[in-house]
Amino acid sequence: MSTTARVLLGLLLGAVIGLALAASDAALAARVADAVQPIGRLWLNALQMTVVPLVAALVILGVNTARDAAASGRTARRAIACFLVLLSLGAALAAIAAPLLLSWLPRPPGLAESLGAAEAGAAQLAVPASFGDWFTGIIPSNALAAAAASAMLPLVVFALFFGFALARIDAARRERLLELVQAIGDVMIVIVRWVLWAAPLGVFALVLAVCARVGGGMLGVFGTYIGLQVVLYLAMTLLLYPIAMVAGRERLGRFAAAILPAQTIAASTQSSLASLPAMLESAGTRLGYPLPVTSLVLPMAVSLFRITSPMQYVGVAAFIAWAHGVDLTAAQLVAGAALAVVISMGSVGLPGQVSFMATNMPVTQAMGLPVEPLGVLLALDTIPDMFATVGNVTADLTATSVVAGGQRGAGDAADEPGASPGAA
Repeated sequence: MSTTARVLLGLLLGAVIGLALAASDAALAARVADAVQPIGRLWLNALQMTVVPLVAALVILGVNTARDAAASGRTARRAIACFLVLLSLGAALAAIAAPLLLSWLPRPPGLAESLGAAEAGAAQLAVPASFGDWFTGIIPSNALAAAAASAMLPLVVFALFFGFALARIDAARRERLLELVQAIGDVMIVIVRWVLWAAPLGVFALVLAVCARVGGGMLGVFGTYIGLQVVLYLAMTLLLYPIAMVAGRERLGRFAAAILPAQTIAASTQSSLASLPAMLESAGTRLGYPLPVTSLVLPMAVSLFRITSPMQYVGVAAFIAWAHGVDLTAAQLVAGAALAVVISMGSVGLPGQVSFMATNMPVTQAMGLPVEPLGVLLALDTIPDMFATVGNVTADLTATSVVAGGQRGAGDAADEPGASPGAA
């Protein structure tokens, strides 16, 4: 049985038992919830202990990977710029739409307490009192202190400085240090995999405790999260079509028909990498983009670009804030969206469940919110994943259309250094 299936089984069993206890004996349900909740909390703590070194490693490696890719020619630089613009657009869309959509929905009473939000007040107090306080806190006066305090935004800013500075030192020293950073990241991923082996038990304990306290209202909460993510992914996917029309100079009908086979494979496999051959065929044969562009941009997109990732991170944080009755400030939303874009560039190669915890925890913490609900959301997130993959594949082809459109306008595709069929 796959890890995803085992996690979903743990979620189902926890929900059924918790709801049954809540319906039969509220006092017994509360005692059982109190007994099993420490198990879920212990599992979350084990995941959380890897976040600081893993995120620092991912950001440093992501900066240098993007730099190396951009160094391969003008087409690659245009692709990187396009990726960043589209990622920022997705994060901004989620930061605006997610809180707005959730504000229209009722919140079950007692939800915050059942999600382990005894720290909800502390989470609100962690928000800076003013925009000036938030702004001055972006750059840490002590990077080690920021890491020790799990202050993720200052830590990521330091990692960005470190990554860009690393690109300026002697090549041999840079490679040795990057090997060390890569090794740290790999070790953290191994630990995360070990912890995720116990995910069914952790998710079972967390869901049982939540459902035992809230009762049947929790099913609506689960549906709210799934619906929120699906709506965000679909909205971004639909927005990509006019972007291809305007920036990529495509006709809507032609573009939609050409990318449909790749979208179908993405929906069935839930893997952008498995969809790459179909994307190459759609871009090259159906849309007629130059081979030097498609053979460079699409593999780069699969390696560096996942447009729904920052949307997921911001959507998760917005959902947690809604569940705890926290009104997100503009500073929190800006910090979360910016951090989501940076982290997404370094986390594309991670397996789904590993990346969920390693990337959502930093954004949630940076926005001053509790991380307890992430264990439950990890299990629920397997359901909207199909829509996320379709959005990612659509974004890959849209980015290719934008780069190809720019090449047609500039007429310089043939002059690209390294832009050949072998560039992939």
